[in-house]
Amino acid sequence: MADTPCTPACPVHATANIIEHKWATLIVRQLLAGPQRYSALYRALPGISHKVLAQRLQAFEARGLLLRTVYPTVPPSTDYRLTELGSQLHTVIVAMQQFGLALQAAQGHDTVA
Repeated sequence: MADTPCTPACPVHATANIIEHKWATLIVRQLLAGPQRYSALYRALPGISHKVLAQRLQAFEARGLLLRTVYPTVPPSTDYRLTELGSQLHTVIVAMQQFGLALQAAQGHDTVA
């Protein structure tokens, strides 16, 4: 794997291009629990700005990773859910969690799953 250059055609490069942006993996982590409204996502990610959350959600939708559903209520409500493709990021997030736990243990930090 590491003996070939990681060009844009490389699968690792393609995945990194999606999840390397700030907040991207944490948004996916929240959506793995199921459909969520914008306000619930915003509350679950302390420190994220409305602008960044909206940008990430739009980018995920454009790449086919999530579905945005707008309900015709007053005021309109919207929820977001991962597509089948987006749900495949579950294994990436679980691997990150496992590595994070090992890293915290190695560094003598308390762990929070």
